[in-house]
Amino acid sequence: MTRAEVVKKAFEGRITWQQAADICDLTPRQMLRLRERYQAFGPEGLRDGRAGRVQPWRIPRETLEEVCRLKREVYPDFSIRHFHQFLTEKHKVRMCYTMTRNILQVRGLVEKAPGRGRYHRKRERRPMRGMLVHLDASKHPWIPGLPHWDLVVAMDDADGRILFARFFPEEGIVSTLGALRGVLSRHGRFCELYTDRGSHFCRTADAAAGPDKIQNGHIPRVLKVLGIRSILARSPEARGRSERCFGTLQRRLPQELRLHGITTYEEANRYLERLFVPDFNRRFTVVPQQQESAFSSTKGLDLELLLSVQHERQVRNDNTVHFESLALQLQPSRTRAHFVRCPVTVHEFLDDTLGVSYQGQLVGRFDRSGLPLATARRKAA
Repeated sequence: MTRAEVVKKAFEGRITWQQAADICDLTPRQMLRLRERYQAFGPEGLRDGRAGRVQPWRIPRETLEEVCRLKREVYPDFSIRHFHQFLTEKHKVRMCYTMTRNILQVRGLVEKAPGRGRYHRKRERRPMRGMLVHLDASKHPWIPGLPHWDLVVAMDDADGRILFARFFPEEGIVSTLGALRGVLSRHGRFCELYTDRGSHFCRTADAAAGPDKIQNGHIPRVLKVLGIRSILARSPEARGRSERCFGTLQRRLPQELRLHGITTYEEANRYLERLFVPDFNRRFTVVPQQQESAFSSTKGLDLELLLSVQHERQVRNDNTVHFESLALQLQPSRTRAHFVRCPVTVHEFLDDTLGVSYQGQLVGRFDRSGLPLATARRKAA
C-alpha cells in the first residue's frame, strides 16, 4: 500500500492511527503531521516538497570530473585523506572529506577499506611530553628504482609529534645512536624508550625465555648512562601507535617524494627535515593532557663521546692502539708523557671518524684510514 492509501484507511476507521504509523514505519508524532497535511491539502500534502528541486549545495558536474581527473592522472597513489589535503589546499576545491571519499568509491577510483577486526583496548597516552619516546624503523620502497632503505622515526607518545626522522641504509646501532643524538640535542633527555626486541636493543640468548636480564650492548649502555628506562615490546600490536604512524608515512611520503621529483635519499632527508616532518606535526599531533614537559637538559654531557660505538683496547709499547687493521698513533699530552699499557676506549663516531679516549677525555682523533685529525680535548660525563 502507498502512504496515501494507509492514511485513507485510517480516516475511514478501518485501522487505527497507531497501526497506520506502524505500517508506514513512522512515530505517532510524524503520523500526526501527515494527518494534518492530508486534512489541509489532500493527497498532495503527502508528497515530499523537495522532489524536483536543485539543492543549493549540489556539486557541479565539472567539479566532479576535475576531482576524478586529478585522482586518476596526478595523484593515483595518494590515499584518500592525503588526496583530499592536496585537493583543498593546492587546487582550492571546496569539498569535505566524506564527499571526496564517496565520489572516488562510486567512480571506482579507490576501494573500500576492510573492517578493522576485533576490538582492542587503546593504551592511554602519557600525560606529558618527554615521558615516553617510541623508536622504530620501516623498510619500504620509498623511492622507485633505489634500494629499500630504513626510515628511522622517534615519536613522542604524549602528542604523537615526530622528534626525529631520517633514512638510513639499514636499521642498527648507528641509526639508533643517530636518532638518540637527534632527540637529545634538540629536545633533551627523556624518561622512557619504547622499542622492539631487535638485536641492537637487547640480547636474547634463549628465545623462549625472552631478553637477558643483564644487557651490555651499545644501546643499553647509553640508556643506562642517561638514566632512560628501556621498554621492549612483545609484539607489533603492542606498538600500535608507532605502527599507525608508519602506516600514515607509507601512504604519504613516497607520493610526495615522487611529486617533488626527489630521486636520492640525501634529497629525501632534506625534504623530511625542512618540509614533511613540520607539516606532519602540524596536522597529526594532538594536545597532551598536561602542557608541562618532562624533557630535561643534557648540559654537561659530551653526547659525541657517549653516542658512539665503543671498543675497549690497551695501548701498546709504541703508543699505538690497534683497531681492526689500523694502528692509531697517540701523541703526548699535557697530562701524560705517554699512554703505554693504559686502558683506552676506541670510539666510532657518527660522522664516520675514529677517536681514542682515556678516562673520559679525547686524546686522539683519526679518519677511517688511521690518519690523525685535529683533536678537541673535552671532558666527557
